[in-house]
Amino acid sequence: MNLKKKNLTPAQYLVSGYFVIIMLGSLLLMLPVATTDGQGLGAVDAVFTATSATCVTGLIVVNTKEAFTIFGSTVIMFLIQIGGLGIMSMSTLFAFIVGKKISLKERLIIQEDLNQYQISGMVRLVQYLLGFTFAIEGTAAAILFLRLSQDYPFWKSVYLSIFHAVSAFNNAGFDLFGNSLENFTGDLTINIVIMALIILGGIGFGVMMEAYNRVKFKKTTLQTKIVIVMTLVLLVFGFISFFILEYNNTLAGLPLLDKTLGAMFLSVTPRTAGFNTVPTGALKQSSLFLIIVLMFIGASPGSTGGGIKTTTFGVILVTMKNMITGKEDMEIYNRRFEKQIVYKAFTITMLAAGLVILVTTLLLIIEDFRFIDALFETVSAFGTVGLSTGITGQLSDISRVLITITMFAGRVGPLTLAVAIGEKQRKGTYHYPTEKVMVG
Repeated sequence: MNLKKKNLTPAQYLVSGYFVIIMLGSLLLMLPVATTDGQGLGAVDAVFTATSATCVTGLIVVNTKEAFTIFGSTVIMFLIQIGGLGIMSMSTLFAFIVGKKISLKERLIIQEDLNQYQISGMVRLVQYLLGFTFAIEGTAAAILFLRLSQDYPFWKSVYLSIFHAVSAFNNAGFDLFGNSLENFTGDLTINIVIMALIILGGIGFGVMMEAYNRVKFKKTTLQTKIVIVMTLVLLVFGFISFFILEYNNTLAGLPLLDKTLGAMFLSVTPRTAGFNTVPTGALKQSSLFLIIVLMFIGASPGSTGGGIKTTTFGVILVTMKNMITGKEDMEIYNRRFEKQIVYKAFTITMLAAGLVILVTTLLLIIEDFRFIDALFETVSAFGTVGLSTGITGQLSDISRVLITITMFAGRVGPLTLAVAIGEKQRKGTYHYPTEKVMVG
Protein backbone atom coordinates (compact mmCIF):
# COMPACT_ATOMS: atom_id res chain seq x y z
CA MET A 1 0.00 0.00 0.00
CA ASN A 2 2.24 2.79 -1.22
CA LEU A 3 0.20 5.88 -0.44
CA LYS A 4 2.90 8.56 -0.69
CA LYS A 5 3.21 9.02 -4.41
CA LYS A 6 0.30 11.38 -4.88
CA ASN A 7 -1.26 13.97 -2.62
CA LEU A 8 -4.72 12.42 -2.58
CA THR A 9 -7.26 12.70 0.22
CA PRO A 10 -8.40 9.54 2.06
CA ALA A 11 -11.77 9.79 0.27
CA GLN A 12 -10.02 9.90 -3.13
CA TYR A 13 -7.84 6.91 -2.26
CA LEU A 14 -10.92 5.00 -1.17
CA VAL A 15 -12.91 5.75 -4.33
CA SER A 16 -9.87 4.91 -6.49
CA GLY A 17 -9.33 1.63 -4.64
CA TYR A 18 -12.88 0.41 -5.20
CA PHE A 19 -12.69 1.48 -8.83
CA VAL A 20 -9.50 -0.53 -9.40
CA ILE A 21 -10.95 -3.66 -7.77
CA ILE A 22 -14.09 -3.38 -9.90
CA MET A 23 -12.04 -3.06 -13.08
CA LEU A 24 -9.89 -6.08 -12.19
CA GLY A 25 -13.01 -8.09 -11.37
CA SER A 26 -14.59 -7.05 -14.66
CA LEU A 27 -11.57 -8.25 -16.64
CA LEU A 28 -11.67 -11.62 -14.87
CA LEU A 29 -15.39 -12.03 -15.59
CA MET A 30 -14.76 -11.26 -19.27
CA LEU A 31 -12.44 -14.27 -19.55
CA PRO A 32 -13.91 -17.29 -21.40
CA VAL A 33 -13.19 -19.51 -18.38
CA ALA A 34 -15.57 -17.41 -16.26
CA THR A 35 -18.81 -18.28 -18.06
CA THR A 36 -20.49 -21.54 -18.95
CA ASP A 37 -20.82 -20.58 -22.62
CA GLY A 38 -17.03 -20.16 -22.87
CA GLN A 39 -17.31 -16.61 -24.25
CA GLY A 40 -17.02 -14.49 -21.10
CA LEU A 41 -19.30 -11.61 -20.20
CA GLY A 42 -19.62 -8.53 -22.37
CA ALA A 43 -17.95 -5.36 -21.08
CA VAL A 44 -21.12 -3.67 -19.76
CA ASP A 45 -22.42 -6.82 -18.06
CA ALA A 46 -18.98 -7.60 -16.63
CA VAL A 47 -18.63 -4.13 -15.10
CA PHE A 48 -22.22 -4.29 -13.81
CA THR A 49 -21.67 -7.70 -12.18
CA ALA A 50 -18.26 -6.79 -10.74
CA THR A 51 -19.69 -3.56 -9.32
CA SER A 52 -22.69 -5.40 -7.89
CA ALA A 53 -20.35 -7.90 -6.19
CA THR A 54 -17.73 -5.41 -4.95
CA CYS A 55 -20.44 -3.04 -3.74
CA VAL A 56 -22.15 -6.05 -2.09
CA THR A 57 -25.42 -5.33 -3.87
CA GLY A 58 -26.62 -8.50 -5.58
CA LEU A 59 -28.42 -7.06 -8.59
CA ILE A 60 -27.78 -9.34 -11.57
CA VAL A 61 -28.23 -9.05 -15.33
CA VAL A 62 -27.45 -12.74 -15.85
CA ASN A 63 -28.44 -15.70 -13.69
CA THR A 64 -25.42 -16.39 -11.46
CA LYS A 65 -26.13 -20.12 -11.25
CA GLU A 66 -26.54 -20.62 -15.00
CA ALA A 67 -24.08 -18.08 -16.42
CA PHE A 68 -20.91 -18.65 -14.38
CA THR A 69 -18.47 -21.50 -13.96
CA ILE A 70 -16.82 -22.33 -10.62
CA PHE A 71 -14.07 -19.87 -11.58
CA GLY A 72 -16.58 -17.11 -12.35
CA SER A 73 -18.62 -17.58 -9.17
CA THR A 74 -15.40 -17.75 -7.12
CA VAL A 75 -14.31 -14.40 -8.57
CA ILE A 76 -17.70 -13.00 -7.53
CA MET A 77 -17.30 -14.47 -4.03
CA PHE A 78 -13.87 -12.85 -3.58
CA LEU A 79 -15.19 -9.52 -4.85
CA ILE A 80 -18.02 -9.78 -2.31
CA GLN A 81 -15.56 -10.48 0.50
CA ILE A 82 -13.28 -7.60 -0.49
CA GLY A 83 -16.19 -5.21 -0.92
CA GLY A 84 -17.88 -6.25 2.32
CA LEU A 85 -14.82 -5.99 4.53
CA GLY A 86 -13.56 -2.90 2.73
CA ILE A 87 -10.59 -2.27 0.50
CA MET A 88 -8.39 -1.08 3.35
CA SER A 89 -9.28 -3.99 5.63
CA MET A 90 -8.15 -6.46 2.99
CA SER A 91 -5.03 -4.37 2.32
CA THR A 92 -4.32 -4.38 6.06
CA LEU A 93 -4.71 -8.17 6.12
CA PHE A 94 -2.10 -8.43 3.37
CA ALA A 95 0.15 -6.05 5.34
CA PHE A 96 -0.20 -8.29 8.41
CA ILE A 97 0.79 -11.33 6.33
CA VAL A 98 3.96 -9.74 4.92
CA GLY A 99 4.82 -8.04 8.23
CA LYS A 100 4.41 -4.45 6.99
CA LYS A 101 3.63 -1.63 9.43
CA ILE A 102 0.50 0.48 8.89
CA SER A 103 1.30 4.16 8.36
CA LEU A 104 -0.70 7.13 9.66
CA LYS A 105 -1.95 7.89 6.13
CA GLU A 106 -3.19 4.33 5.79
CA ARG A 107 -4.92 4.53 9.17
CA LEU A 108 -6.76 7.63 7.97
CA ILE A 109 -7.99 5.75 4.90
CA ILE A 110 -9.06 2.80 7.07
CA GLN A 111 -10.99 5.29 9.21
CA GLU A 112 -12.75 6.61 6.08
CA ASP A 113 -13.41 3.11 4.73
CA LEU A 114 -14.91 1.81 7.98
CA ASN A 115 -16.80 5.07 8.62
CA GLN A 116 -15.29 5.57 12.08
CA TYR A 117 -15.24 8.90 13.92
CA GLN A 118 -11.79 8.54 15.51
CA ILE A 119 -8.45 7.32 14.23
CA SER A 120 -7.22 5.64 17.40
CA GLY A 121 -7.54 1.88 17.45
CA MET A 122 -8.01 1.49 13.70
CA VAL A 123 -5.56 -1.41 13.32
CA ARG A 124 -7.00 -3.16 16.35
CA LEU A 125 -10.52 -2.70 14.94
CA VAL A 126 -9.41 -4.27 11.65
CA GLN A 127 -7.95 -7.23 13.56
CA TYR A 128 -11.26 -7.73 15.36
CA LEU A 129 -13.13 -7.22 12.08
CA LEU A 130 -11.17 -9.93 10.29
CA GLY A 131 -11.43 -12.31 13.23
CA PHE A 132 -15.20 -11.82 13.60
CA THR A 133 -15.77 -12.17 9.87
CA PHE A 134 -13.92 -15.43 9.33
CA ALA A 135 -15.26 -16.95 12.57
CA ILE A 136 -18.88 -16.07 11.80
CA GLU A 137 -18.68 -17.06 8.13
CA GLY A 138 -16.93 -20.33 9.01
CA THR A 139 -19.49 -21.26 11.67
CA ALA A 140 -22.42 -20.40 9.39
CA ALA A 141 -20.90 -22.32 6.48
CA ALA A 142 -20.57 -25.42 8.68
CA ILE A 143 -24.24 -25.21 9.73
CA LEU A 144 -25.38 -24.61 6.15
CA PHE A 145 -23.31 -27.59 5.02
CA LEU A 146 -25.08 -29.90 7.47
CA ARG A 147 -28.41 -28.80 5.97
CA LEU A 148 -27.46 -28.64 2.28
CA SER A 149 -25.61 -31.96 2.32
CA GLN A 150 -29.03 -33.59 2.65
CA ASP A 151 -29.92 -32.36 -0.86
CA TYR A 152 -26.58 -31.95 -2.70
CA PRO A 153 -23.37 -33.95 -3.19
CA PHE A 154 -20.55 -33.41 -0.67
CA TRP A 155 -18.29 -30.98 -2.56
CA LYS A 156 -21.17 -29.03 -4.02
CA SER A 157 -22.61 -28.66 -0.52
CA VAL A 158 -19.25 -27.38 0.71
CA TYR A 159 -19.05 -24.76 -2.04
CA LEU A 160 -22.69 -23.69 -1.73
CA SER A 161 -22.30 -23.33 2.03
CA ILE A 162 -19.16 -21.17 1.80
CA PHE A 163 -20.51 -19.02 -1.03
CA HIS A 164 -23.82 -18.25 0.67
CA ALA A 165 -22.22 -17.67 4.08
CA VAL A 166 -19.92 -15.07 2.50
CA SER A 167 -22.74 -13.56 0.45
CA ALA A 168 -25.15 -13.32 3.40
CA PHE A 169 -22.70 -11.97 5.99
CA ASN A 170 -21.50 -9.32 3.54
CA ASN A 171 -25.13 -8.45 2.75
CA ALA A 172 -24.53 -9.17 -0.96
CA GLY A 173 -27.54 -11.26 -1.99
CA PHE A 174 -25.82 -13.29 -4.73
CA ASP A 175 -27.05 -16.88 -4.83
CA LEU A 176 -26.27 -20.11 -6.68
CA PHE A 177 -29.75 -21.62 -6.48
CA GLY A 178 -31.11 -19.69 -9.44
CA ASN A 179 -34.12 -18.15 -7.67
CA SER A 180 -32.51 -16.81 -4.49
CA LEU A 181 -33.95 -18.70 -1.48
CA GLU A 182 -37.50 -19.21 -2.75
CA ASN A 183 -37.05 -22.99 -2.43
CA PHE A 184 -36.42 -22.57 1.31
CA THR A 185 -39.37 -20.38 2.37
CA GLY A 186 -40.28 -22.70 5.26
CA ASP A 187 -36.80 -24.11 5.95
CA LEU A 188 -36.06 -23.15 9.55
CA THR A 189 -32.29 -23.77 9.41
CA ILE A 190 -31.66 -21.87 6.18
CA ASN A 191 -33.84 -18.94 7.25
CA ILE A 192 -32.37 -18.57 10.74
CA VAL A 193 -28.75 -18.85 9.58
CA ILE A 194 -29.11 -16.43 6.66
CA MET A 195 -31.08 -13.90 8.74
CA ALA A 196 -28.50 -14.10 11.54
CA LEU A 197 -25.69 -13.50 9.04
CA ILE A 198 -27.49 -10.53 7.50
CA ILE A 199 -28.14 -8.90 10.88
CA LEU A 200 -24.61 -9.53 12.19
CA GLY A 201 -23.06 -8.21 8.99
CA GLY A 202 -25.29 -5.14 9.08
CA ILE A 203 -24.93 -3.91 12.67
CA GLY A 204 -21.32 -2.78 12.33
CA PHE A 205 -18.06 -4.18 13.61
CA GLY A 206 -17.80 -1.56 16.36
CA VAL A 207 -21.06 -2.84 17.85
CA MET A 208 -19.88 -6.44 17.56
CA MET A 209 -16.63 -5.53 19.32
CA GLU A 210 -18.51 -4.00 22.27
CA ALA A 211 -20.76 -7.07 22.43
CA TYR A 212 -17.67 -9.33 22.32
CA ASN A 213 -16.17 -7.40 25.23
CA ARG A 214 -19.47 -7.84 27.11
CA VAL A 215 -20.06 -4.13 27.58
CA LYS A 216 -23.43 -3.56 29.27
CA PHE A 217 -25.97 -1.59 27.24
CA LYS A 218 -25.90 1.36 29.68
CA LYS A 219 -22.12 1.64 29.27
CA THR A 220 -21.95 1.23 25.49
CA THR A 221 -21.16 4.15 23.21
CA LEU A 222 -23.98 6.36 21.99
CA GLN A 223 -23.48 4.99 18.47
CA THR A 224 -23.99 1.41 19.66
CA LYS A 225 -27.14 2.39 21.56
CA ILE A 226 -28.62 4.08 18.47
CA VAL A 227 -27.65 1.16 16.21
CA ILE A 228 -29.19 -1.49 18.48
CA VAL A 229 -32.42 0.43 19.13
CA MET A 230 -32.94 1.48 15.51
CA THR A 231 -32.18 -2.04 14.25
CA LEU A 232 -34.67 -3.64 16.63
CA VAL A 233 -37.35 -1.04 15.89
CA LEU A 234 -36.99 -1.42 12.12
CA LEU A 235 -36.96 -5.23 12.30
CA VAL A 236 -40.05 -5.44 14.51
CA PHE A 237 -41.90 -2.77 12.54
CA GLY A 238 -41.05 -4.52 9.27
CA PHE A 239 -42.10 -7.96 10.54
CA ILE A 240 -45.50 -6.81 11.80
CA SER A 241 -46.17 -4.79 8.64
CA PHE A 242 -45.21 -7.54 6.19
CA PHE A 243 -47.07 -10.21 8.17
CA ILE A 244 -50.26 -8.15 7.86
CA LEU A 245 -49.75 -6.89 4.29
CA GLU A 246 -48.66 -10.19 2.73
CA TYR A 247 -50.73 -12.61 4.85
CA ASN A 248 -53.20 -13.24 2.03
CA ASN A 249 -50.81 -12.46 -0.81
CA THR A 250 -47.32 -13.99 -1.16
CA LEU A 251 -47.70 -15.76 2.20
CA ALA A 252 -51.15 -17.14 1.39
CA GLY A 253 -51.54 -20.90 1.67
CA LEU A 254 -48.45 -21.34 3.85
CA PRO A 255 -48.54 -22.83 7.37
CA LEU A 256 -48.36 -20.29 10.22
CA LEU A 257 -44.66 -21.04 10.88
CA ASP A 258 -43.82 -20.49 7.21
CA LYS A 259 -45.84 -17.26 7.17
CA THR A 260 -43.91 -16.08 10.23
CA LEU A 261 -40.55 -16.99 8.70
CA GLY A 262 -41.54 -15.33 5.43
CA ALA A 263 -42.52 -12.07 7.17
CA MET A 264 -39.38 -12.14 9.30
CA PHE A 265 -37.19 -12.62 6.23
CA LEU A 266 -38.99 -9.80 4.40
CA SER A 267 -38.17 -7.56 7.35
CA VAL A 268 -34.49 -8.57 7.53
CA THR A 269 -33.51 -8.66 3.85
CA PRO A 270 -34.08 -4.92 3.10
CA ARG A 271 -31.26 -4.26 5.58
CA THR A 272 -29.22 -4.36 2.31
CA ALA A 273 -29.06 -8.16 1.97
CA GLY A 274 -30.90 -8.89 -1.29
CA PHE A 275 -32.01 -12.46 -0.68
CA ASN A 276 -35.69 -13.32 -0.93
CA THR A 277 -37.80 -16.32 0.08
CA VAL A 278 -40.97 -15.09 -1.65
CA PRO A 279 -41.16 -13.57 -5.17
CA THR A 280 -40.38 -9.86 -4.84
CA GLY A 281 -42.30 -8.99 -8.00
CA ALA A 282 -45.46 -10.51 -6.52
CA LEU A 283 -45.48 -8.30 -3.42
CA LYS A 284 -48.18 -5.69 -2.96
CA GLN A 285 -47.23 -2.13 -3.89
CA SER A 286 -47.64 -1.14 -0.24
CA SER A 287 -45.06 -3.78 0.70
CA LEU A 288 -42.73 -2.67 -2.10
CA PHE A 289 -42.90 0.93 -0.88
CA LEU A 290 -42.18 -0.12 2.70
CA ILE A 291 -39.18 -2.12 1.48
CA ILE A 292 -37.99 0.98 -0.41
CA VAL A 293 -38.04 2.96 2.85
CA LEU A 294 -36.16 0.22 4.72
CA MET A 295 -33.61 -0.14 1.89
CA PHE A 296 -33.00 3.61 1.86
CA ILE A 297 -32.24 3.60 5.60
CA GLY A 298 -30.09 0.49 5.19
CA ALA A 299 -27.62 -0.99 7.64
CA SER A 300 -25.31 0.59 10.22
CA PRO A 301 -21.96 2.40 9.89
CA GLY A 302 -18.81 0.29 9.79
CA SER A 303 -20.81 -2.69 8.51
CA THR A 304 -21.01 -4.61 5.25
CA GLY A 305 -24.30 -2.92 4.32
CA GLY A 306 -25.30 0.27 2.53
CA GLY A 307 -28.05 2.89 2.72
CA ILE A 308 -27.89 6.20 4.58
CA LYS A 309 -27.35 4.10 7.75
CA THR A 310 -29.44 3.58 10.89
CA THR A 311 -27.44 6.17 12.85
CA THR A 312 -28.08 8.83 10.20
CA PHE A 313 -31.81 8.12 10.41
CA GLY A 314 -31.61 8.08 14.21
CA VAL A 315 -29.83 11.46 14.33
CA ILE A 316 -32.51 12.95 12.07
CA LEU A 317 -35.30 11.60 14.32
CA VAL A 318 -33.60 12.96 17.45
CA THR A 319 -33.09 16.34 15.78
CA MET A 320 -36.75 16.49 14.76
CA LYS A 321 -37.87 15.56 18.29
CA ASN A 322 -35.62 18.14 19.92
CA MET A 323 -36.67 20.86 17.47
CA ILE A 324 -40.35 20.13 18.22
CA THR A 325 -39.79 20.12 21.98
CA GLY A 326 -37.68 23.28 21.83
CA LYS A 327 -34.37 21.84 23.01
CA GLU A 328 -31.25 23.53 21.71
CA ASP A 329 -28.89 20.61 22.35
CA MET A 330 -29.29 17.35 20.45
CA GLU A 331 -29.75 15.01 23.43
CA ILE A 332 -30.39 11.28 23.76
CA TYR A 333 -29.51 8.70 26.44
CA ASN A 334 -28.10 11.44 28.69
CA ARG A 335 -25.60 12.40 25.99
CA ARG A 336 -25.53 15.04 23.29
CA PHE A 337 -23.93 15.11 19.87
CA GLU A 338 -22.46 18.06 18.03
CA LYS A 339 -24.45 20.00 15.46
CA GLN A 340 -21.79 19.04 12.90
CA ILE A 341 -23.18 15.48 13.11
CA VAL A 342 -26.66 16.85 12.36
CA TYR A 343 -25.35 18.73 9.31
CA LYS A 344 -23.61 15.59 8.08
CA ALA A 345 -26.72 13.45 8.58
CA PHE A 346 -28.94 15.83 6.63
CA THR A 347 -26.29 16.25 3.91
CA ILE A 348 -25.98 12.48 3.44
CA THR A 349 -29.77 12.09 3.32
CA MET A 350 -30.26 14.91 0.81
CA LEU A 351 -27.41 13.70 -1.43
CA ALA A 352 -28.85 10.19 -1.34
CA ALA A 353 -32.39 11.40 -2.05
CA GLY A 354 -31.11 13.58 -4.88
CA LEU A 355 -29.25 10.67 -6.47
CA VAL A 356 -32.29 8.39 -6.17
CA ILE A 357 -34.60 11.01 -7.69
CA LEU A 358 -32.20 11.70 -10.57
CA VAL A 359 -31.58 8.05 -11.47
CA THR A 360 -35.25 7.08 -11.10
CA THR A 361 -36.27 9.95 -13.39
CA LEU A 362 -33.69 8.92 -16.00
CA LEU A 363 -34.84 5.29 -15.86
CA LEU A 364 -38.43 6.37 -16.41
CA ILE A 365 -37.34 8.45 -19.42
CA ILE A 366 -35.20 5.68 -20.93
CA GLU A 367 -37.28 2.61 -20.09
CA ASP A 368 -40.96 1.72 -20.12
CA PHE A 369 -41.23 0.67 -16.45
CA ARG A 370 -43.80 1.30 -13.75
CA PHE A 371 -42.77 4.07 -11.38
CA ILE A 372 -42.68 1.73 -8.37
CA ASP A 373 -40.40 -0.71 -10.23
CA ALA A 374 -37.96 2.00 -11.34
CA LEU A 375 -37.84 3.55 -7.85
CA PHE A 376 -37.43 0.13 -6.25
CA GLU A 377 -34.53 -0.76 -8.57
CA THR A 378 -32.77 2.56 -7.94
CA VAL A 379 -33.08 2.45 -4.15
CA SER A 380 -32.02 -1.20 -4.17
CA ALA A 381 -28.88 -0.19 -6.08
CA PHE A 382 -28.12 2.80 -3.86
CA GLY A 383 -28.73 0.81 -0.67
CA THR A 384 -26.54 -2.02 -2.08
CA VAL A 385 -29.48 -4.35 -1.43
CA GLY A 386 -29.96 -6.37 -4.60
CA LEU A 387 -33.70 -6.95 -4.42
CA SER A 388 -35.54 -6.44 -7.69
CA THR A 389 -39.07 -6.72 -9.00
CA GLY A 390 -37.60 -8.46 -12.05
CA ILE A 391 -36.60 -5.59 -14.32
CA THR A 392 -32.79 -5.77 -13.95
CA GLY A 393 -32.34 -8.12 -16.90
CA GLN A 394 -34.51 -5.83 -19.05
CA LEU A 395 -32.35 -2.75 -18.55
CA SER A 396 -30.73 -1.24 -21.62
CA ASP A 397 -26.97 -0.69 -21.62
CA ILE A 398 -27.27 2.97 -20.65
CA SER A 399 -29.62 2.07 -17.79
CA ARG A 400 -27.19 -0.59 -16.62
CA VAL A 401 -24.46 2.06 -16.53
CA LEU A 402 -26.74 4.30 -14.44
CA ILE A 403 -27.46 1.51 -11.96
CA THR A 404 -23.74 0.64 -11.87
CA ILE A 405 -22.89 4.23 -10.91
CA THR A 406 -25.65 4.18 -8.29
CA MET A 407 -24.31 0.97 -6.73
CA PHE A 408 -20.82 2.45 -6.61
CA ALA A 409 -22.07 5.66 -4.98
CA GLY A 410 -24.08 3.64 -2.49
CA ARG A 411 -21.08 1.55 -1.45
CA VAL A 412 -18.49 4.29 -0.97
CA GLY A 413 -21.14 6.65 0.39
CA PRO A 414 -22.62 9.73 -1.32
CA LEU A 415 -20.75 12.12 0.98
CA THR A 416 -17.41 10.34 0.54
CA LEU A 417 -17.90 10.36 -3.23
CA ALA A 418 -18.81 14.05 -3.21
CA VAL A 419 -15.78 14.91 -1.07
CA ALA A 420 -13.52 12.81 -3.33
CA ILE A 421 -14.75 14.63 -6.43
CA GLY A 422 -14.80 18.06 -4.81
CA GLU A 423 -12.09 20.09 -3.20
CA LYS A 424 -10.57 19.58 0.22
CA GLN A 425 -12.52 20.99 3.15
CA ARG A 426 -11.38 24.48 4.08
CA LYS A 427 -12.26 26.57 7.10
CA GLY A 428 -12.84 30.23 6.43
CA THR A 429 -10.62 32.82 8.08
CA TYR A 430 -13.58 35.16 8.49
CA HIS A 431 -17.35 34.94 9.00
CA TYR A 432 -20.10 36.91 7.28
CA PRO A 433 -22.84 38.63 9.31
CA THR A 434 -25.77 36.39 10.23
CA GLU A 435 -29.26 37.03 8.94
CA LYS A 436 -32.48 35.15 9.62
CA VAL A 437 -34.34 33.22 6.91
CA MET A 438 -37.96 32.12 7.28
CA VAL A 439 -38.52 28.38 6.73
CA GLY A 440 -41.53 26.10 7.01
